[in-house]
Amino acid sequence: MKKLKLYVALAAVGISTIVIFQNTAVVDTKILFMTISMPRAALLAVTLAIGISVGIMLGWKFSRPKPPSISSSKKR
Repeated sequence: MKKLKLYVALAAVGISTIVIFQNTAVVDTKILFMTISMPRAALLAVTLAIGISVGIMLGWKFSRPKPPSISSSKKR
């Protein structure tokens, strides 16, 4: 199972790299009230990095074990 995850991750990185390098045209990106000119590849790379970061943080949040709760049935 670990090898399968590794192969899937490597394939995703490879496909992402190919897509990013095929998109080198400069585009204007509006962020709130700013307009930024950057290559489309940089925009895709930044978007990919943000998506991976958010996915990792959400994975950590939901995979933590919950602390044991004090049950109400043990009242004295």
